[in-house]
Amino acid sequence: MIIVVANQKGGVGKTTTAINLAAALAQRGSKTLLVDLDPQGNATLSFISPDTFERSIYDVLVDPDVDAGAAVQPTPLDELDLLPATIAVAKAEAKLIGEFDSHFRLKDKLAPIKDLYDYIVIDTPPTLGILTVNALVAATHLIVPIQSSYYALEGTDDLLDTYEKIRARPNPDLQFLGVVITIHDRRTNLARDVRARIQSVFGEKVFSTTISKSVRLEESPAYKQSIFTFAPNSTGATEYYSLSEEVIGRA
Repeated sequence: MIIVVANQKGGVGKTTTAINLAAALAQRGSKTLLVDLDPQGNATLSFISPDTFERSIYDVLVDPDVDAGAAVQPTPLDELDLLPATIAVAKAEAKLIGEFDSHFRLKDKLAPIKDLYDYIVIDTPPTLGILTVNALVAATHLIVPIQSSYYALEGTDDLLDTYEKIRARPNPDLQFLGVVITIHDRRTNLARDVRARIQSVFGEKVFSTTISKSVRLEESPAYKQSIFTFAPNSTGATEYYSLSEEVIGRA
């Protein structure tokens, strides 16, 4: 199962969801690979330092001689590996434009190693450029994190339009797994209203698990840990573990 976590709107908890969903699946004993496709490299920095690896997802995408397996790095979690990113990934867009196989590059590079993992989770940049398209073409399932805020649904039409275009031709097997509401403050009327709006648009596609606004979730990457090792008894850990159960149940 290859899960892409995508939303072209920034600040919606996309990377937090990718990191902690991957960690939750690993916690359950499933061999998991986290692929960082975001030039900001925040998913990478949440587990390892950039001076500890030589090859990144950039090399995998642009160099025909670099296999994905050669760039995979272990993380402190036993069952979780990482395909890291650096700022160089920002140059991949320009390198891939015009290449006949540009949309299929990630899918082709993951093919030799995908059977080594029960789950592959892909973090994407907050754009609908060629990197996100690569992720959608390579994936089997899409998860869309939506922040519990006034402008929550802004831009989701463009993402879903891209999803339908990917399904129409390059990846007809791609399934929309669901929407996860993030950074949710249950104490406010606005948050409850936004949840109702999201539910009215996406219906049963909205996961029952809602990810609460959490200082612990914000702090954990600074200590190069997922929420499960940084604050295992926190609400964030409970909620992301619950989300992983829903993901497995919907697969």
